[in-house]
Amino acid sequence: MKEDMYSVEQVADRLGLHVRTVRGYIRSGRLRAVRIGKQYRITAGDLDALTGQAPTATRVSGHAEVSSIVQVDGVDRTAADRLGTLVLASANTDRDQAHPLRVQTVHDEERHRLKIIILGDPAATAELLHLLDAVLNADNGLLDREVPDA
Repeated sequence: MKEDMYSVEQVADRLGLHVRTVRGYIRSGRLRAVRIGKQYRITAGDLDALTGQAPTATRVSGHAEVSSIVQVDGVDRTAADRLGTLVLASANTDRDQAHPLRVQTVHDEERHRLKIIILGDPAATAELLHLLDAVLNADNGLLDREVPDA
C-alpha cells in the first residue's frame, strides 16, 4: 500500500516551522526521513509520530482475496500438463491487471494427483473454478487415460 510522502517544505508549511528547523529535526533523528537524491521525503506516519498524533487511518480498498486448493486424483503427467496449461492460460487472459489471479500446479507422480492452488479475487477465482469443474466433469478425453493403481 502506498503511503503519502512529503517534502521538507511541505512539512514545514504543515507545521508552521522554518525549513531549516525541519532539516534540523531530520539530522538530529527527531524526524525520520528518507533521502532521495538531494532531497528528503517524510512519510505521513513519521510526521504523525513527530507531532504525537495517532497514525493516519489507512484507507481500506474493499479488495478481498480467496485462497483455493483443488485436488484432482487419477491424473498422469500428460493430463496434469494439459490441465495445468488450461488453468494457467485461463487465469492469465482478460483479467484485472491490478489484482491478477495467481495459480500454481503441483503434480505428484507417485500418487497420480494434481493440486491446483489459486489465489485471487473471489469472482475471478469462482470463474476459474467453474471452468475447472466443467472440464473435469465433461466427457472430453482430458482425463480418460487409465492410471495404474499405486
